Amino acid sequence: MAKQRIVEAVRRGRVLISDGAWGTFLQKKGLKPGECPECWAVERPDDVKEIARAYLAAGADMIESDTFGGTSFKLAHFGLQDRVAEINEAGARLSAEAAVEAGGEKWVIASVGPTGKMLVMEDVTEQELYDSFKEQVVALAAGGADAMCIETMSDLQEAALAVRAVKENTSCEAITTFTFAPTVNGDYRTMMGVSPEQAAAAMIAAGADIIGTNCGNGIAGMIPIVKAMRTVAPDTPILVQANAGLPTNVNGVDTFPETPEAMARQVVGLLEAGATIIGGCCGTTPAHIRAIKTVCDAWTRA
Repeated sequence: MAKQRIVEAVRRGRVLISDGAWGTFLQKKGLKPGECPECWAVERPDDVKEIARAYLAAGADMIESDTFGGTSFKLAHFGLQDRVAEINEAGARLSAEAAVEAGGEKWVIASVGPTGKMLVMEDVTEQELYDSFKEQVVALAAGGADAMCIETMSDLQEAALAVRAVKENTSCEAITTFTFAPTVNGDYRTMMGVSPEQAAAAMIAAGADIIGTNCGNGIAGMIPIVKAMRTVAPDTPILVQANAGLPTNVNGVDTFPETPEAMARQVVGLLEAGATIIGGCCGTTPAHIRAIKTVCDAWTRA
């Protein structure tokens, strides 16, 4: 039987669990500063697949891929712009294989991060951004992705171009999450000045199937962001992937303070705000995902 789409699963009342951090997990496995993380999908596939397996074993319904910096613009920093298709297809395939091995209904939400280029600075054109996203998402779809998680976005135009690339060139669902920070006025904005309400409305207009927020905040900070998004998006699934708190640098290493238990204590508030898919970002581990799942399961049964 064909796998149902993520949006349909949410509409049927499921609260879904996504995975946690990949970057900090790779660092624990030996990723060095200045090394290309995405290359591990080709050069150290067993280590990459082990990350996906760990999150699935912790209860994740969906997993990302080792492809956050997989656009040609990002890979060019390592001289790898000609290997976009190879690297992204390999990254998606590893997560897809882990999902099949786990059994049951599991989705691959392949990671698509920002390009690092800014339209407002005129150092790139809209067509160049679109073409770069197209190249990446086509490869991710070929590797077995069910959806594209266009994440850590701050600019509406860039995110909309990524969504269009997904919709026009693949049959995958499009997820778009933005990173917000608190302002002196007590609200939240991206680095480009975009509010949660603006991000939600613009991404729905662009054709995103799922919207949300990731990184930049601990889980408590995500609650007002979700509430704000819900004011303009009453029916759209909302994905939240919070950091394990805000990092502090200890002896040159970023340390995230929130334990699995601390994050779990905020999950009910996030669900009440309207989140329908919950996972983690920087600093989170399989233990965090397991704790989040425990709360979500209890909420669903209540």
